[in-house]
Order: sequence, then structure tokens, then C-alpha cells
Amino acid sequence: MGAFRKAYNAGWPAVGLERLYLMEMLGLVHDGVVNWLSNGLLGWSWWKVLLFTLAVTHVTIAAVTIFLHRAQAHRALELHAIPSHFFRFWLWLTTGMVTKEWVAIHRKHHAKCETDEDPHSPVAKGIETVFWKGSELYRAEAKNLQTLEKYGHNTPDDWLERNLYTRFSWQGVGVMMVINLALFGALGLTVWAIQMIWIPITAAGIINGIGHYWGYRNFEAHDASTNISPWGIIIGGEELHNNHHTYPTSAKLSVKPFEFDIGWGYIRAMELMGLAKVRKTAPQLKRGELRAQADGKTLEVIIANRYEVMANYAAELRRAVAAEMDRLKAQGAQNSARWTDMVAARRWLHRDADKIPRSVLPQLSKVVDESPALAQFVTMREELRQLWTRTNVSAEQLVVDLQSWCRRAEESGIAALKEFSFNLRAAA
Repeated sequence: MGAFRKAYNAGWPAVGLERLYLMEMLGLVHDGVVNWLSNGLLGWSWWKVLLFTLAVTHVTIAAVTIFLHRAQAHRALELHAIPSHFFRFWLWLTTGMVTKEWVAIHRKHHAKCETDEDPHSPVAKGIETVFWKGSELYRAEAKNLQTLEKYGHNTPDDWLERNLYTRFSWQGVGVMMVINLALFGALGLTVWAIQMIWIPITAAGIINGIGHYWGYRNFEAHDASTNISPWGIIIGGEELHNNHHTYPTSAKLSVKPFEFDIGWGYIRAMELMGLAKVRKTAPQLKRGELRAQADGKTLEVIIANRYEVMANYAAELRRAVAAEMDRLKAQGAQNSARWTDMVAARRWLHRDADKIPRSVLPQLSKVVDESPALAQFVTMREELRQLWTRTNVSAEQLVVDLQSWCRRAEESGIAALKEFSFNLRAAA
């Protein structure tokens, strides 16, 4: 306003003063707009904005895995009203997803996993389709009223849900855009864009796509689920997808000592503060007192922990294959056809038959035919699995079959089978 004051003191006419005042005001507005677009209200440097973006997207991930996934879809825990309402509000702001739609689609995914009715299976629809068009698949299924009616029960249906979160689902992300623009200026649009693509990439693409295509498996779940990483940090623990499909109602997704589920850490913290109550976690197979012989209690424990039992058996089978490979290596037979077959056996012999590619079946047959010990391992693996896959046999007969299995394992002359039988008889 310096020029205006000088003109006023110099006795300029009123018309000239008005024009000068207007020009100076427009200049101030222009400078203010330019400064706001450049710095926003906070005026943060780029690295502070980056940290903010990482923090808010992580909160969104936590809301999805804790509220939508574990609490709503699978009822693995109960949330206090405070975190529950916060998560609903935050998801409205950052994703526009409706709780009932998300829950229904996810429940249908479990019910129809890897079939043509699965909303987002890379096995049925292809990995590229699910990875790049996962959000489109989600939106298409969200319009299926039969899916919502059949699988969307027991989700929030209060006044807020009906009149705000569901009715104005996408207005929330509009509010989030305005907030980011106000805080960071033009850079806020980038922050907002990252928030908008975060869940489509991580949940729809990585978890629903890669989580059924690539990674390691702790358990022979009935689908193609895999653990993408043993450290569930970036996607809130959802990286442990094979564990989740094996024990879908468990509030804790990590099961091995080397695995980490940050979502479970948040749940335990809320539980300690009285804001959450865990309803169920994955069963743990423990060693108790060695019984003289397997009985009905043993059978119950084995069936309840069948995935872990088979995982332990698979580990013994892999060790048996590794021992055979060590013997071949000592003989200098790494370039032989037998060695090539054993490499295939190390990867596939412990898997369920329907999970083994047909192309390697001839190699596995040769390995089994040439090794009586491995043949017995494979045969007894299938017999053990029949304890819970045969539904037309009485519990009494299954106990008899289990006792027979343990006896033959202990008399096989194979130390690993004998020890495994002892562990079954001591299962608790």
C-alpha cells in the first residue's frame, strides 16, 4: 500500500486514488494466491509433505485391514465405537468405499475363491486383469445387488451410514481434495492423487492379484493364496495372504516366528486400551504328554490343526528330498537327469496333487519310483490327509485309521516318520 499512501499525500484526485487502490489490492490478492499455490497454508518443505502422505496412506491401510477386513468381513475382533467411527469417517474421506459393498465383495471372494464367480481371482481372470483393473472389477461387483444382499449382512446401517457414507460416498474424497489443496497448495493435488490410488494399487492390485499368484506358502490352503512378504508393514499385514486364507477368522495374520503383522500390533494396542476385543486367532499346535496311542482327543487336535500338521509333514518331506540331493551331490551327479528330477521334487513333491503342474508329474513319478523312502513319505501323506477329507467315515473308524497310521510310521524304519508319529501322539 506504499504507492497509494504516497499518492494520497500528494493530493491525487479521488478517481486516480480509487484506481491505484484497486490495482494494489489486486496485486496483493495475486501475490497471496501465488504464495498459497506454492506453499499452501502450512508452507511445508517437500520432505515434510512426503512424510505426511506416507502417514495418511498408512492410516488408510490400517482402516482397511483392521476395520473393513478383520472386524467387519470376518468378525475376528470387536471394535469400540471410537475407533469404529473414526475408521468409517477416514475411509469416507480417503477412499469413498462403502462398508457393505467392500465386506460383501470380500466375503464372496472367500466363498467362491479361484472360480469364475470370484470377483477378483487372477486364476480365473488373469493376473494382468486383476492387477491393472482390480478397482474396475470391484466397482462392477459392487453393482451386483445379489452379492450385497447375500454377503453384506451385519454391516453398519445407522443414520450416518444411510445418510452420509453410503448416500454421498464420493463426496468424502472431494472434501479430502479441498483439505489437501488448502494445506499444501498445488502440491496437495499430488497428495490427494496418491491417496486415491493407494488402495486400488495395494488392495485391488497387489493383494488380490499378486497375493494369489506369487510368493511363498506356509499352508496348503484350498486356493492359490500366497504370502507376498513375511513382514507385513507396508500393507498393514495383508502381505501374509496365504496365512489369512488358511485361517480367515483370525485377527492375527502372522503365524511363523519370523513373520510380522503390524496390523496385529495396532489391534493389541487398542485391546490394551479397551478399544478392541479379539474374538479369535489361529490355533497353535503344541506338544503335550506322549499318549500310549492316538485317541479321539488326538484326532480332534489333528483335525483342528490340520494345516499346520501338513505344513510340518511337508517340511519333513522336503528334508528327505534334500538328503537325497546331498547324496547325489556327494557322488558328483549334479548334471544327471536324476538331479534335475530331484530339483523338481524339492519344489513340488510336498504339495497337494491338484496344485502340482502336470508338466512335472513325470519327473515326480520317477523320483518316487526310484526311492522307497520318498514313496512311503508320499503315500502316508495322502493317508494322513484322508483323516479330514473323508466325510463318510465315522469318528471311531478315523481313530482306528489314525492308530494304524502311527503304528506303520513308527515301524517304517524312517526316523523322520517315527518322530512325526510321536509328535502326533503328543499333540495338544
